[in-house]
Amino acid sequence: MSYSDFTLTKAKQEFGLTTLEKRDIFADSPELATSTLLAEILNYNLPIALASNSEKARSELIIAPILVDLRRQLNEQINLFSGVDFTVDKDKGLNGVCDFIITQSPEILIVTAPVITIIEAKKENINAGLGQCAAAMVASQIFNQRSATEIKTIYGAVTTGSIWQFLKLDGQTLSIDLSEYYLKDVDKILGILASGISHQNEV
Repeated sequence: MSYSDFTLTKAKQEFGLTTLEKRDIFADSPELATSTLLAEILNYNLPIALASNSEKARSELIIAPILVDLRRQLNEQINLFSGVDFTVDKDKGLNGVCDFIITQSPEILIVTAPVITIIEAKKENINAGLGQCAAAMVASQIFNQRSATEIKTIYGAVTTGSIWQFLKLDGQTLSIDLSEYYLKDVDKILGILASGISHQNEV
């Protein structure tokens, strides 16, 4: 069993999660203006990614450039890991590869606490990725606790590249924003991601 085997129902049952599902949980997050470089990259990459319509193409050509631009705009306060093994507790099924992991550790060679955001890429069905993302967020909590790193909230996103849905995990409460954010609103997507990071700095 691994992260990809979890449905939302199974993640709730296995980890005793309570879900809070409502719209506009992240609506108040201020926008972060897209850099000229990112706008040019997305403008060029988007037709290729959409024509290919594979999860890998969307990850490489849409999602990764957005996250790299976020790192650049935040003056490298965060580190980004793509497609790395994140085995935390194999007995609980908390193992496997995460599409993207954002940390606030200065280390860039290995995933080191604190892990603050998990992002899962999906080709089409975002709902199918919610359980997978939730399980990886729980694993992040455990990973941080084992490192004696106090992080109150873990953030998550499930995305097709062109559509994004955001989550946050406080204790055992998993909040799922039912609002979907589209690539045409990339400033808002960047802003939500940046707000989660800023919130960690305030803790």
